[in-house]
Amino acid sequence: MSIDVVIHLNFRGEAAAALAFYGEVFGGDATVVTYKDAGNVQDPSEADHVMWGQVATAGGFRVMAYDVPARLPWDRGENAFYVSLTAGTAEEVTTYWNNLCEGASVVRALGPAQWAPLHGMVTDRFGVTWIVELAATSNEATAALSDAV
Repeated sequence: MSIDVVIHLNFRGEAAAALAFYGEVFGGDATVVTYKDAGNVQDPSEADHVMWGQVATAGGFRVMAYDVPARLPWDRGENAFYVSLTAGTAEEVTTYWNNLCEGASVVRALGPAQWAPLHGMVTDRFGVTWIVELAATSNEATAALSDAV
């Protein structure tokens, strides 16, 4: 089984700048999907904020980030990150998801997302929020996004 765990940083309106900065620091390219790109604009002032983003390098470094919408609680330093777990098969994703959900609070049920075939968010019984996803290449995510819009 292959498993990839990545820190998922949470910002409020600064995710694109942070991803660009980390791309410069670590030598990678930022991939960004805004709320507008995804057709998921609930507040017009946040249309250009990052709904999904990452920096990946050839050397294996990867960090993900997004902008927490104003309608959701966010406090710099308090809930500044998630742990993002990406696995290569639906069976792996489902197994990890079911195990993490024991005694947990489901934030977003496991199911298809515009950028991943399976995506869910759960806060485990220790207060750690996990994003669990089925791996999708950038091309697959872009194609899925194009089909959804």
